[in-house]
Parts: sequence; C-alpha cells; structure tokens
Amino acid sequence: MTKFCTQCGATVDENARYCKKCGKQLLPTQPAEQPGDPRTAYQNPPSYQQQGYRETTYQAPQNLPYQAQGSSADLKPNIAGMLCYPLSFISAILFLLLKPYNKDPFVRFHAFQSIFFFIVLLGLSIAIRVLSFFSWPLSNLLFSGLNLLAFGGTIWLMYQAYQGVKFKFPVIGEMAETQAEKE
Repeated sequence: MTKFCTQCGATVDENARYCKKCGKQLLPTQPAEQPGDPRTAYQNPPSYQQQGYRETTYQAPQNLPYQAQGSSADLKPNIAGMLCYPLSFISAILFLLLKPYNKDPFVRFHAFQSIFFFIVLLGLSIAIRVLSFFSWPLSNLLFSGLNLLAFGGTIWLMYQAYQGVKFKFPVIGEMAETQAEKE
C-alpha cells in the first residue's frame, strides 16, 4: 500500500521515516490512505484551497453614493415619546435636548408630561414621609399605593405614547401641552 506525506501530499514508501520531498518526519503508525479514498474523505475533508476556493476578505464597494449618517437612525415620534417615560425626568430632559426630537410637538408633550408626572410623584412621596411620623402602618400602605401608581402610570403612559395617543393626565397633561406648544 502507498503512503502519503501529511504535509505536502507526496507519495512515500511504506517503510519511510521521512518524506523525500519536504523532509517531514512520518509517523510509523500512519495509515496508508489514498487522496480521494471514500473511506477517508469524511475524516480528512479537503481544504478550501484544494477545492479551488480562495480565502478572501469582504471589501465594501467604493462607488456607492454618500448617505448622510443618522437620517435612517432617527426614532419615530411614537417611539421617542414612549422612551421619555422609563427613566422619568432624565430621559425626558434628554429628549428635550436632542436636536430632531425637541422640535416635534408629540415628543415634547410626552417629555414634559414625564417631568410633571415625576414632580407629582415626588411631592406625594414627601407628603407620605411627613405623614409617616404620625401613623407608620398607614404610611406603608400609602407608599405601596404610590409605588403601584408610579409603575402602573409609567407603563400606561408608555403604552399610550407607543400607540401614538396624546393621553393627558387631568392637571399635568394640560400643563405639559402648554409647555410643548412653546418653543
């Protein structure tokens, strides 16, 4: 049986310890195999280069027209309005400062409503803390209700903004609309 060098593929004698072509030391237990032998094709699949393929790296085409960055990355107004609520006044102020969003009345309304909603929740929290000096069990119950109001209100406002609805809370919604119309 004929043996082949594992490095260069040259035919070598079955008793040879070194390849005559490249000089690689051959293992004495190296099985005799033929290139293209169906029994060894699965064990030693041919490389890309042996199959005629070349390894190449991707190069972007050079002749494409210039596209302005950011024009396709802008958020839709309903998404931007929804994102005014999760981080309360922080995300609202961010959207009031960012250039394309601070001109949109829908986004401005939701940003101002988020800020006013935070202020109302902060005021209620302070009032409950003052009340906690007089009645500790009642303040725990009120804090739980306030947390539920904050979480539920935020989720509801985010959902309404995502739907494209200008949902207004009774007092703060009117104040937010007044502020959003100013520029």
